[in-house]
Amino acid sequence: MENFDQKSSFISWPVLAMMCFVTVIGFDDLIYNLQGQGLGVVTSWILMLFLYVVPYALMVGQLGSAFSNEGGGLSSWVRGTNGEFLGYFTAWTYWAASIPYVVDTANSVVVGLGWAIQGNASMQDNMSNSMFALLTFVVFGIFIFVQSRFKHSLEILGTIGGVAMFGMTVLFVLMTAASLMRGGHIATQPFTYKTLIPKFDLHYLTTIGLLIYAVNGSELIAPFVSRMKKPQSDFPKAMIMLAVMTAFLTIFGSLALGVFFNAYNLPHDLKMNGSYYAFQALGKSFNMGNTLMYIFAWTEVFYLAALLAVLLEAMTRMLISDTGARYMPKVLRKKNASGLPINGYLLTVGLSAFIMLLGIFLPDMNDIFNWLLNLNGIISPGVTCWVFFAFIKIRMNSDKYPSDYVFIKNDKLALAFGWWCFIITAVATVFGFGPQDVKFASSTWWYELIINIIAIVVLIGLGAVMPYITSREERSTTGAAFTRVQWTGILSTIIIGLVLILYLGGTHIANKILYILIVAIASIVLVMLFGRREYNLAE
Repeated sequence: MENFDQKSSFISWPVLAMMCFVTVIGFDDLIYNLQGQGLGVVTSWILMLFLYVVPYALMVGQLGSAFSNEGGGLSSWVRGTNGEFLGYFTAWTYWAASIPYVVDTANSVVVGLGWAIQGNASMQDNMSNSMFALLTFVVFGIFIFVQSRFKHSLEILGTIGGVAMFGMTVLFVLMTAASLMRGGHIATQPFTYKTLIPKFDLHYLTTIGLLIYAVNGSELIAPFVSRMKKPQSDFPKAMIMLAVMTAFLTIFGSLALGVFFNAYNLPHDLKMNGSYYAFQALGKSFNMGNTLMYIFAWTEVFYLAALLAVLLEAMTRMLISDTGARYMPKVLRKKNASGLPINGYLLTVGLSAFIMLLGIFLPDMNDIFNWLLNLNGIISPGVTCWVFFAFIKIRMNSDKYPSDYVFIKNDKLALAFGWWCFIITAVATVFGFGPQDVKFASSTWWYELIINIIAIVVLIGLGAVMPYITSREERSTTGAAFTRVQWTGILSTIIIGLVLILYLGGTHIANKILYILIVAIASIVLVMLFGRREYNLAE
């Protein structure tokens, strides 16, 4: 009976491939990268699949197998190879990477509701940046309330919604092919082999991060590798199936978009509204009006709403549990009577509001959406670097980290793949700082560059500050790192400094970068002065 139970719990390789497929790619990812590279993205998808996605997934398989007793999480891989502090910092950066993602998701809920209710983009034309930010913040408040009461059902609904989204993507590809067979017109003209070749320049380098953002996430299925009956032979089969499905979706999905959008002259708001435009055009080609668009819009809202609720729950709990008491202040680990990490939620919402505030001085709602999406193309690849960092470490000491599944038995060849993926991801992270959707060296370009740097420094820098706050708590007889007066001075200085920096960034005054540096340095000095002295020290 015991053997029967063990066998019944095995995960087959087709099931694992489908689980990974859901985490890797979606219809919106096709839209985002089409605007960045045009139909040249087809070549980029092919290169990414065979030179990056498959090796990445196979490396994740070995990491998940090697650390199966620790849950197979990214922070446990780094902790197991490089010690407790880097494990904590990995968990922090993974959490920090979720902040722009949840804000982007909340923004997308607002955009989706506009299309689902009005059937067009008119809401965006009549909405100010401040109202967009306010509605996004309201969405946050609603789903923090909802997830605490219906979180388990929303996880199920989110999974159903995710599968439905992939179904809509496949439907789009198949119906596009049917439209062409019925004599449909291809919007991209001339359509030649040159159309599919990207222009390898500085702009192309800035778009690689979004490609990686679109295809990462394989580490989420790592814990299931050890639950396969024959991981050494079955896991590669699952990854081959994943590559085939992803290739079909990305290549034919991008080509299908080229049928309805002129790749040489794409709409400026394609990233925000492209999915809705696409299903709108598809429906009209079959004389269905806006029916397909409405189905897609409500599917999108349904999926994103459930996803947002689950994300807010998962990322906040990960923050307080996986980072460890040794480095995370107890003020953030504090739970209310219901067992919810209330201060962790406040930090999540506070930083999300901070991210929304950064974009409020951009010209319009479309610029905010594009900037926030592109911010994910910086921080998400940066976090993915930890995967390859951990893989390189275990292959440098392969005898120390045995596993049921091994990606390439030759250590030198495996290390070559590990370094290749690490370098590509690191380069994409660095070049991702360059704004993509605005004119080079324009005032908006410089402002986006500034807030990109500010966002990353704050999100990642806080992770370096937390252990210091924890050590101050431990030295204090009251258990508080700072007094109320100190906290007031520190937070007031940070808020005033950020408002001044953002105001300067949105102006056209000469030497504004110099003024921004002066304000930043002055703010840092004041924060250090407010927090320098320690009170209530244990004797």
